[in-house]
Amino acid sequence: QIGSYFGSVVCSVDVNRDSVTDVLLVGAPMFMNDLKKEAGRVYVFSISERIFDQHELLEGPQGSENARFGSAIAMLADINLDGFNDVVIGAPLENQNSGAIYIYNGFQKTIRSRYSQKILGSDSAFGQRLQFFGRSVDGHRDLDDDDITDVSVGADGNVVLLWSRSIASVSIVASFKPEKISLLNKNTEITVKICFQGTFRPVKRNNQVAIKYNATLDADLQSSRVTSRGLFKENNERYMQRDLVVHREENCVHDVFSVQEPSDAVNSLNLRIDIGLANPGSSPVLDIYSPASVAYSIPFIKDCGDDELCICDLVLNVQRKADDSKQQFVVSSKNRRLTFSVKLRNKKENAYNTRIQATFSDNLFFASSSLPSDGTEVSCQTGAAQSTVICQISYPVFKTGQQVSFDISFDFNLKNLQNAAGLSFQALSESKEEHELDNQVNLSIPLRYDAEIHFTRLANINFYEVYSGHNIPSTVNNFEDIGPAFNFSVKITTGSIPVKMASVKIYLPELTSKTNPLMYITAVTTDQARGVTCQAQINPWQIGERPYSASFAKENFRAYKELNCKNVKCSTITCKLEDITLKGEYFVNVSTRIWNGTFAALTFQTLQLSVEAKIDTHNPELFIIGENTLTIPVTIMKPDEKAEIPVGVVIGSILAGLLLLLVLVAVLWKLGFFKRQYEKMTQDIEDVDEITELTKDKD
Repeated sequence: QIGSYFGSVVCSVDVNRDSVTDVLLVGAPMFMNDLKKEAGRVYVFSISERIFDQHELLEGPQGSENARFGSAIAMLADINLDGFNDVVIGAPLENQNSGAIYIYNGFQKTIRSRYSQKILGSDSAFGQRLQFFGRSVDGHRDLDDDDITDVSVGADGNVVLLWSRSIASVSIVASFKPEKISLLNKNTEITVKICFQGTFRPVKRNNQVAIKYNATLDADLQSSRVTSRGLFKENNERYMQRDLVVHREENCVHDVFSVQEPSDAVNSLNLRIDIGLANPGSSPVLDIYSPASVAYSIPFIKDCGDDELCICDLVLNVQRKADDSKQQFVVSSKNRRLTFSVKLRNKKENAYNTRIQATFSDNLFFASSSLPSDGTEVSCQTGAAQSTVICQISYPVFKTGQQVSFDISFDFNLKNLQNAAGLSFQALSESKEEHELDNQVNLSIPLRYDAEIHFTRLANINFYEVYSGHNIPSTVNNFEDIGPAFNFSVKITTGSIPVKMASVKIYLPELTSKTNPLMYITAVTTDQARGVTCQAQINPWQIGERPYSASFAKENFRAYKELNCKNVKCSTITCKLEDITLKGEYFVNVSTRIWNGTFAALTFQTLQLSVEAKIDTHNPELFIIGENTLTIPVTIMKPDEKAEIPVGVVIGSILAGLLLLLVLVAVLWKLGFFKRQYEKMTQDIEDVDEITELTKDKD
């Protein structure tokens, strides 16, 4: 980059200390980054066979400010005592001109591109905030006679001497007894032995380092495992932390952890051990290139053949119980439970950590599960998501050829009404599944809800009498002139199913075919404050406000037993019920008058005048009402109306009498009744003739 001052600082480094230059470091301290800041760069050129072979960049400042990284570069005489020379680079404008230095370690014949240490000029250890710290650097000598090279750094008006610290590498070895986890015992205890041993640079007689170590069980905690499978016995936690002083001699500690019903019995249980300095800032420091964390695995004992690879074949079957071949399920407060029969079979090798996961729609709740009759252990619990239930089957192993049957039940969420309930059942295990198609069952059950709305009525009269000769006024001035009052109430009672809206329609007989009036609506009252409103033609002829001339035509209704909307014209009252509450009561009160004049003119003896009321919900496809229709009858009788015998009845009676007479005569003739009478009559006549002859002779 033009203007980057590439080559203003160069430094040759013999990394492996064989007296031959291995790399050449070239600084470009005014190199501008993408933010147009003088971040600076340092290039590393490898030297092979006395020529530059390739180059790479050292990682430096990443901020959004001027740093001028590469303003000073110097070789350090193996500051970390690993046998390779190192490098220190200054960035005097970093951190708002306070400055910083970066230390890079050598390795084989090159310089590691990532720095091992960064020291800021604003560090509180200096006692003041330095300016332009890192404008010059040097590191060739041991200044405090501890066998470690020290570093000199120039700043504005100051020279800072940095004493180097010794280095410790700590090795960690863990062993377990027993070496594998048995699943036969629900509480298996494992003793872990953790051994630490240190190596130090430089080597001295009293070398030691104080560390703090953390032991973590199931450190690779997977999403399928909600909690750790193992807990340390001492604190009943998956973590164990201790302080320890490490020497050149091996130092071992023992801990015990237990494994209780692991959710995953196929994948090994992991133990991770992390170490760090107990007192950061003290000497020695831990070697950054020595592992500060190690992990060990403790496998589970599995009965799956020599290869220990478990291949199972789970077959799942789920059916709804009490299924009476009706596709539709009607939900009510007394019938709000869905129960399923679940059957699972394993056709191949052992299945470990077998479970059935059921996911269900949000109009359901998990209710309960039954225990299998054969004693197989089944435990069902709601998962992390409320719409999931997980049933653990025959923990820890569902063996070859084993099968289990149990019931699982769900209740309906009456705050969330839907036209279907969806459920998905899936059989899972930590073993490898051979056929996955028969591991899942999806069900969708159409639903309707019993609205639990009860419809009742109450009327002020059930019957009344009318007479033909009754004085009927031709001009109607008030409701009394019409006829008797027929008032009724329709009562709507709700239950536990939340039905938000409903409508009620009341059909009243209004006119006959010859326009004779039958019923006249005088008033409709409701509890409007509770969300009940009605629409109807009330007192359409304004009777009471002005006279109404009434006329009535004669009609013969002897052939009718009932007048309703099927044979006469009806008027309709339409009511809406909104914001219906649970277990509430609502009323619609209707006042009418029956037209006396019409029934006085009609020919009949007894008639039933019927009002019909019908209720529906706002969503009839979702809700069912058992009895949604009411009949409100009033019987009208006409005592002075003579019974009329039809001609057909008279002719039929005569023919029936003659036929009966003929049958009777035929029967008597068959029995000889007429023959005996004839013989007797003949004998009587002969006797009379003989007496007559004797009388004549005597004379």
